[in-house]
Amino acid sequence: MGALIEVILPVFLVIGAGFIAVKRGLFSDDGADALMKFTQTFAIPCLLFRGIAELELDVYFEPRLLVSYYLSALTGFTLGTFGARLIFGRPWEDSIAIGFCCLFSNAVLLGLPITERAYGEDALSPNYAIIAINAPFCYCVGITVMEVVRNRGSGLWRTSRAVWREITHNALIIGIGLGFVVNLTSLPLPGVLTDALDLMIRAALPAAIFGLGGVLARYKLEGDTGPVIMVCALMLVVQPSLTWLVAGASGIGIDAFRSAVLTSAMAPGVNAYVFANMYGVAKRVAASAVLISTALSILTLWVWLALLP
Repeated sequence: MGALIEVILPVFLVIGAGFIAVKRGLFSDDGADALMKFTQTFAIPCLLFRGIAELELDVYFEPRLLVSYYLSALTGFTLGTFGARLIFGRPWEDSIAIGFCCLFSNAVLLGLPITERAYGEDALSPNYAIIAINAPFCYCVGITVMEVVRNRGSGLWRTSRAVWREITHNALIIGIGLGFVVNLTSLPLPGVLTDALDLMIRAALPAAIFGLGGVLARYKLEGDTGPVIMVCALMLVVQPSLTWLVAGASGIGIDAFRSAVLTSAMAPGVNAYVFANMYGVAKRVAASAVLISTALSILTLWVWLALLP
């Protein structure tokens, strides 16, 4: 019960505050969009830039950690895509968008604050290592598969150009990339710049999770029960279980093990809906899956925190 009260509930209370504020008209939809745009375009890229710039790459950026997490994520994407197609008879485009919901966990808006509250700020380095390639990996997989299906026979060049355009225009990826530049070159940052970054960073997670609640308030629980249940089961149970097995077998350190399992146990991020909306497919499934799995994760994260060493 202590983990639920001290770690999980404060985060979800802020999400709930954003949800209620928008539902009751105390905060507008446009305001929630603007807040999310601020956090995802400016504040969180600053957070990721700072985290990657100071990350001990030789210690935390290890293959066993990344394989443990991304093998389960890729498995979830595959199971979600083929499950939507073969079990629920959805078109391939819909199926890929549903599979993407099982690929892109909310590693930033939920993963970082939950891990920080559970194990402290010093335990976030493995999270940063996972997040460093999360957006590039997920978007590369999702966009590539979608473009191959949509442009059947249209040629490799058109598909490659679409993938490159989407990835290189993502603010999170830009922040991560600049962080790697500073890290690898040991470029010193002026104190006035780091102070400004720290101001942005302090606003990042509280504003982001409040804005997430506001965005979730516009979603409606409508139909598509089967695919939504499948997404919830894959994201909240199957993937963290698989990550636990792979990470445990690999012998990674305790901090990396906790970060990998907890990040795998997060609900799909808003990017799952953004991806579906970008292609105009399975938007209702994505919206419902984000909303329901985020609510259910209050309980499932409690279980995972109780099980983790």
